[in-house]
Amino acid sequence: MIKRLRIKFICINMAIVLLMLILTLGMVLHFSRQSTERESLRMMHAAALTPHPAQPPGGRAPRMPYFILRLTAGGELLSEGGRFFDLTDEALLRELYELASSQSAPMGILSEYQLRYCQVDTPAGKCIVFADITGEMASQRSLLKSCLLTGAASAAAFLLISIQLSGWAVRPVAAAWEQQRQFVSDASHELKTPLTVILTNAELLQEMARAPGQQLQFTENIVVMAREMRGLIENLLELARTDSGILPQVMGPVDLSCLTARTLMPFEPIYFERGLTLSCEAAEGIMVHGSQQHLKQVLEILLDNAQKYASPCGEVAVTLKRQGRGHCLLSISNPGPSLDTETLKNIFKRFYRADEARSRDGSYGLGLPIAESIIQTHHGHIWAESAGGRNIFFVQLPIMKPHKTP
Repeated sequence: MIKRLRIKFICINMAIVLLMLILTLGMVLHFSRQSTERESLRMMHAAALTPHPAQPPGGRAPRMPYFILRLTAGGELLSEGGRFFDLTDEALLRELYELASSQSAPMGILSEYQLRYCQVDTPAGKCIVFADITGEMASQRSLLKSCLLTGAASAAAFLLISIQLSGWAVRPVAAAWEQQRQFVSDASHELKTPLTVILTNAELLQEMARAPGQQLQFTENIVVMAREMRGLIENLLELARTDSGILPQVMGPVDLSCLTARTLMPFEPIYFERGLTLSCEAAEGIMVHGSQQHLKQVLEILLDNAQKYASPCGEVAVTLKRQGRGHCLLSISNPGPSLDTETLKNIFKRFYRADEARSRDGSYGLGLPIAESIIQTHHGHIWAESAGGRNIFFVQLPIMKPHKTP
């Protein structure tokens, strides 16, 4: 699919480029020919109206091979200015004069003779100026050849550029496609294990010879696995909802300081049972614009993650403070094995776990991606650092500006 998308991108890009090249070079040829024709006709008029063709008005002699034919009242054909032509063949000159006179337009081209003619009324009577267009046609052919070569070189250059740009343009699509493929693969893997357990226990229940105690154990296994699958599906649905964006209707002023304090309270017994200490240092009055429900979910995800991966008898520290004039910074740190650079880079990917041994403890590797999606929807930033034997998760959010009282 990505290859077809790149080819489609290149074709569309080259179609636009070729159209623009044809239009541009065509206009160059058209205006060049018009300009040359106008200049030629101007000089032909100047030659016809000048008593001494060698020095027309403006002091410039015509810069082209030309000659003038006049027909006297007695029917005699006179020729002038034939410095570049042999004007001794009267039959040919009369044929040219009659051929030009028979044309409906006062000016035009006699293609078979490669001459441009222009009928001019002068004080001495009507005359026809003929100019050789051999050099003009050669110049136009040379310009056409140059335009074709320029167009071909430009098209080739744009083709190479389009090939490079296509790779850059489809890179986000390729990444999204790979992420989707990996997501489907990981989700299938996570659902496969509980489904296998459920089916196995259900098949064992169908055997009537099983003792009541065994049947109860098989039933409990089915319930546990079904709940695990429900939790995974709920997380997937929550991730899909956050990816689609938080509805503006649920956004409003949120006192993040109070929300942080309230969210910590239910976790204190959990931390106590695990022998962990939970401390909090939060600045007061930090207001943000967002969804209280979703921001609370981010706090719960980070607190749950901290207690799962904290070293025994350690202290988990929660801090909330202002950062500069327009942001606040929330950090949750726990003691534990340091995370390497690769882990810190991948920790927010879906289904990624730093510790694969925790794959069956209710952790699916979706909590941090959900938190990241929520924070991005709130125009914030979330990241992780590891230093000094502590792993720290940071959340940066824009704070609301206080309203000025009149």
